[in-house]
Amino acid sequence: MENKTQKSIQKSLKVIPLGGLGEVGKNMTLLEYDNKILIIDMGLKFPGEGSPGIDYIIPNTSYLEKRKKDIVGIVITHGHYDHIGAIPYLIEKVDKNTQIFAGGLSKGIILRRHEEFPGKQKLNINKIKNGDKISLKPFDIEFVRMNHNIPDNFGLFIQTPVGNIFFTSDFKFDKNPVNEPATDFQKLKSIGEKGVVLLMSDSTGAEEEGFSLSEKDIMNNLENIFQKSKGRIIMSTFSSLINRIQQAITLSEKYNRKVVIEGFSMKNNIEMAKNLGYIKMKESTCIEAKKIKSFPDSKITIICTGAQGEDNAALMRIANKEHRLLRFKPNDTVVFSSSVIPGNERSVQTVKDNILRQGTNVFHYKMMDIHAGGHAQKEELKKMIEMIRPKFFIPIHGQYSMLIEHAKLAEATGIPKKNIVVAENGDVVTLNKTKISLVKSKVETNYVMVDGLGVGDVGKIVLRDRNVLAADGIFVVIAVIDRKTGRVKGSPDIISRGFVYLRESQALLAETRKRTIAIINKASGGQIVNWAHIKNEVKNKIGGFLYSKTERRPMILPVIIEV
Repeated sequence: MENKTQKSIQKSLKVIPLGGLGEVGKNMTLLEYDNKILIIDMGLKFPGEGSPGIDYIIPNTSYLEKRKKDIVGIVITHGHYDHIGAIPYLIEKVDKNTQIFAGGLSKGIILRRHEEFPGKQKLNINKIKNGDKISLKPFDIEFVRMNHNIPDNFGLFIQTPVGNIFFTSDFKFDKNPVNEPATDFQKLKSIGEKGVVLLMSDSTGAEEEGFSLSEKDIMNNLENIFQKSKGRIIMSTFSSLINRIQQAITLSEKYNRKVVIEGFSMKNNIEMAKNLGYIKMKESTCIEAKKIKSFPDSKITIICTGAQGEDNAALMRIANKEHRLLRFKPNDTVVFSSSVIPGNERSVQTVKDNILRQGTNVFHYKMMDIHAGGHAQKEELKKMIEMIRPKFFIPIHGQYSMLIEHAKLAEATGIPKKNIVVAENGDVVTLNKTKISLVKSKVETNYVMVDGLGVGDVGKIVLRDRNVLAADGIFVVIAVIDRKTGRVKGSPDIISRGFVYLRESQALLAETRKRTIAIINKASGGQIVNWAHIKNEVKNKIGGFLYSKTERRPMILPVIIEV
């Protein structure tokens, strides 16, 4: 019976999402057959307000770290950080020698970012293009160009022993894209005609009705701003949004504007994309910020980072009047050409308000169509399912509500409900030619947080402490204890930060000192005892007392000094 079960399992393919399902960002998916593992993407996620001090969140790769020899390769769909950003942190944990396959622009972005990590081993990246086929046994993969909002974005047609799989990547159907060809619908139909056992499709736009915006519509609206603006235009967007950057450069050249590029990542990505031929710009177009006064305001465009309200980004520094050379003027027009990443709403609103207070004009995507998210909406998602005609379906890339909505679309399009699996990070989906199912066992996928140089050394307890400190502050009680008698000498010192202002809380502090002395003297009984126990007594009882007086719970830190 056991041998029969093992044989049956070997004939099934496993789909294991390590990130990107039940969340937006941190995309990473494993396909496993006969103990051979293919990795699709290796992205990061930006933290929300509940993760103070955290730079990035990356996938947990503990499932892979003991199976490095089983990994056949890493395939990258496109160059956005939510698909490539974790590579510097994870590649050595997975296997530093593993082959990576990526489009030309994705390769350029990955290598440029890798330069920020001195000492890391050189990456083994193979450049691929539309139509290329590679064999990473037991997976044969063909790269299929898909429209998104960055060039070199590929869907993956993967032939496996259990049947063909199509993995869409992030995508939209754009009939009039800018700077790249339109979707090859005939190619997608031909994939469907070959027979697809499983479709894994982008769900980020699954809750949005109709069709996504065309890049041509956005170009027209941006041109309207360029036509009407009498002062400088400051466009803030993602440094990886190469199409939008190219649009700003093209329009600047059309209206005889010089372009100033601000922001470390923006400068790096534009230089890299220009060298690779993905951005086209005349040599005379770009000028340094220090030369900006040599031209009238109506002839200047500034392209910068900071559309997400990042503290150190160029836009925030200009808004806070901290930029070395640039200040906002009343005739300036600021264009936020990006949607707001969930969790960044407050910081984006803050920077918008700050800019508006300086008398500057502001345009953002909710006012007019100057940004498209690059993700297919309901009608496009239906069309994808109808062209591919899969037997089984897994919605990918999105919050849980997005996955559920996409699953409903698939069912409405004709896929039986029993053939649809809504999975989340850590779930293990098994697939063979006749059945798809979600198994009970899960893979570890708790958050791995990057904080400065530390990777994974900040966990839930540290985050909890940071949130307590942010919400209620810290209260330090310092008591000097006579080593011989075990009793408090003098009056305990108190340090408070973010809880109460000491000068205005003398009565509270006096009572706290009195209670601290009583707690320690009673617990010690006049003799040397376990000081860890006494610290807990002080922490718990003083904490309870302070809550009774203030209804706040600061972090209590008892400090015992023996003399």
